[in-house]
Amino acid sequence: MNDPILVEVTRGSLVESRHAGRAVVVDADGAILFSAGNVNAPIFPRSAVKALQALPLVESGAADAHGFTEEMLALACASHGGEAGHVETAAGALAKLGLDESALECGAHWPSFKPAGAALAREGRKPSCLHNNCSGKHSGFLCLACHMEEPTQGYIQPGHAVQREVKAALEGATGAVLPDGMRGIDGCGIPTFAAPLVAWARGFARFGTGHGFAPDRAKAAARLRAAVAAHPWHVAGTGRFCTEVMQLLGSRAFIKTGAEGVFLVALPEQGLGIAVKADDGGTRASEVATAALIARFLPMDDPTRAGFERFVRPELKNWTGTLVGGVRPAGALA
Repeated sequence: MNDPILVEVTRGSLVESRHAGRAVVVDADGAILFSAGNVNAPIFPRSAVKALQALPLVESGAADAHGFTEEMLALACASHGGEAGHVETAAGALAKLGLDESALECGAHWPSFKPAGAALAREGRKPSCLHNNCSGKHSGFLCLACHMEEPTQGYIQPGHAVQREVKAALEGATGAVLPDGMRGIDGCGIPTFAAPLVAWARGFARFGTGHGFAPDRAKAAARLRAAVAAHPWHVAGTGRFCTEVMQLLGSRAFIKTGAEGVFLVALPEQGLGIAVKADDGGTRASEVATAALIARFLPMDDPTRAGFERFVRPELKNWTGTLVGGVRPAGALA
């Protein structure tokens, strides 16, 4: 089936571009409250599942045993912009393990937050693995490896004990079987598994409620949600959608983006999970689709809703600051 148009981009009075995609909202039992597109087709969630991947870090006792702070737990769920505070938090987590950046196997890239990259360039420095948007998650993996008394080298490999624990956590949360035939390699080198969009939404509904989780896993999920609600800047950074939405909504919404137009959301009070995939991988489309579904399913008072509208219908301006168009929900999301 062809996925429907979910988002339109306007210029003047005309629609200039359209984005197709799929989206689904479910409760922790898997009942579907909203669906658009082929939500049973498998997708790679990429970094959107970092919070699920962090469950073993907390559930095992590794984070507490090694003195991880709440900021470090938030960073373990993050796709951060490589700002100074992100780098310092990741380095601090490694120091608690007696390790440094050389232990990270995520690779190095320039910070996605452009001022941070410009500052490095001015100083004649190159980015390190600490600037990788996944350095917090990888620090968490290393913490788990140390706690399990497993080798830290090769912790990104599918057969390593850490990745086996992570895969089990993903399967337990989603209820989906993740066979090796549906495995790829993520941008940071770890295994990434494809599963139906509806399964990832179900996993986030459970993550948001603890429903269907064993008591220790439910406590771990609540701990991670609380860490992120208290430190949303660590999850993304300055000017980023995930950070700004969670700064506005607080603990009422847990939001995480993934590469190629994926978003996963937990609405704990409503017991719901939301999953969105833009077919073209466009972030502008997945952000608007995600915001539209949050606005539909999360009750807000008038001031909050007014502040949230800029995420549902962001304006487009030219280089002189003139309003020229916008991005808006379409079709079933309109």
